Amino acid sequence: MAEAQQLQALHMEEAKASNSRMGAIGQGSDIGPQHQSSTMKWLRMALYTIVGLSATASAALLTRLYYEKGGTSKWVGTLVQVVGFPILLPYYFIPHRKAMTPKPNSTTAAAVEAPPIRLLVCAYVYLGLLMAGNGYLYSVGFEYLPVSTVALISASQLAFNAFFSYFLNAQKFTPLIVNSLFLLTISSVLLVTNSSSERPAGVSARNYVIGIVCTLLATAINGLFLASQQMVIRKVLKRQTVRVIIDLVMYQSLVASILTFIGFLASGEWKGLKREMEGYALGKAAYINTLVWTAVGWQVSISCIIAIVFESSALFANVVGALGVPIAPIAAMIVFHDKMNGIKGISMALALWGFLSYVYQQYLDERQSNAETKKGPTFGV
Repeated sequence: MAEAQQLQALHMEEAKASNSRMGAIGQGSDIGPQHQSSTMKWLRMALYTIVGLSATASAALLTRLYYEKGGTSKWVGTLVQVVGFPILLPYYFIPHRKAMTPKPNSTTAAAVEAPPIRLLVCAYVYLGLLMAGNGYLYSVGFEYLPVSTVALISASQLAFNAFFSYFLNAQKFTPLIVNSLFLLTISSVLLVTNSSSERPAGVSARNYVIGIVCTLLATAINGLFLASQQMVIRKVLKRQTVRVIIDLVMYQSLVASILTFIGFLASGEWKGLKREMEGYALGKAAYINTLVWTAVGWQVSISCIIAIVFESSALFANVVGALGVPIAPIAAMIVFHDKMNGIKGISMALALWGFLSYVYQQYLDERQSNAETKKGPTFGV
């Protein structure tokens, strides 16, 4: 919402300085030029949403499967959330056609100049720290809580992200946005209350509470993480290319993987990895496949979320994530034979209503942005 208006203002300022909007777009595979069809934008958003929700649900189920069938390492559970970034490496070997752009003047060149290396390193390290901490806390939640409970508590990240986006990204709130946040929060509260008695077998009351607290902390960090990503994209990277998204995913994941691997070695959990593999209920091959496909699922999910943040805002990415809240109970019902009841059905309806409310606000913002674009900037003499 606000992100689209801010990007529009940025383009108009650069056009006034260089009399050409094309100069404001960096090299790479362009995904958001000024005259791009809004229909194509929404098709991309729909694709990111469908793929991202599917990957998130699959990765969450596989993570829980790892713990349910004999996995015990929290650091392994964290590694699989951050270490899947090498699947994006083939992008760097694909030839890309550079856009034909007029020679920019000094003002425009300054506007799209690459940020200092030191600033980029600080940004990637900061995001990597948040990513690693978020992953570890979620791994604790997946070990002690049912999949549905983890997913439902995670929907509360909307409130955290709204709070951080207000300060970091000047996120504005409209009645439709407030309505969306309210409905999605109520949806998650209903399901958390309904799942309170669904403690997994072998999990003590103390560990169950630890799982809830860690998951709640993870949602807060995730809200800060997405708001920070939006800030880095707008204020540090400042360019709208596929290369920017890929670089962001790769470097923040690399930092998170290094930090997590150091924690894994320091904890001493690597010593029991062979024993854990041999004792896995589904066998060694299934153990390896579970971890590999969990890593792939989380990486696809992260990439889609960042793409949504890039296209719209961190808050909208959270709303999309909240839309996936009802998917977890359904998937868990199929895979782990969780029970489906009326409360979960009501929660699903509220989540869908809240999501559509936010999408409608995005549609209104898009119309307003297109109307302003048609008018064009007014140049002084």
